[in-house]
Amino acid sequence: MAIHDNTHIFERMKAGEIIRMDDPQFHFVDEIVSRTLKLSVGLNASTDINQSRERLSDIIGSPIDNSTTVFVPFFTNFGKFIKIGKHVFINHACSFLDMGGITLEDHVLIGPKVNLITENHPLESKERRSLISKPILIKRNAWIGAAATILPGVTIGENAVVAAGAVVTSDVPDNTVVGGVPAKILKHLEHNAHL
Repeated sequence: MAIHDNTHIFERMKAGEIIRMDDPQFHFVDEIVSRTLKLSVGLNASTDINQSRERLSDIIGSPIDNSTTVFVPFFTNFGKFIKIGKHVFINHACSFLDMGGITLEDHVLIGPKVNLITENHPLESKERRSLISKPILIKRNAWIGAAATILPGVTIGENAVVAAGAVVTSDVPDNTVVGGVPAKILKHLEHNAHL
């Protein structure tokens, strides 16, 4: 089997290249998705925080620190490209579409029903079934309010707050509050370095 550009599909996904469904390496993506779907059944049947942490650790392929709390249900389509720091709190019914990579630094708070979406599709109709992925980074001590949606390629700054229901399409500076659709800066916060 010929390897596209001699570069593995996961590296090309992380680099933001267009990935077509007929890519000769797409079966690697399908394998991870199938595994994640199976493991997600167990994750969402968890009966305590330790169990949900262990089962999500299995999905993402690295241990989640005991200081982090993840409430179920929790949804991810891939899981392999999620990184979660220490003292993170993820509330109920969040969806992490992580083919582009999702990083939550230490002390991040994620409200219920938050959507972190790293995947998009080209606007051109003939290419629309292809994937374009860009990473999401949520920096230390940021708070993402209930039902907010963070779109591909966005960085949420340190200590920033995203208001409930916001749709974030561009980077959020450190120490700011953003809200609305699309999200705009509503307030500047004083830096507080106690954490």
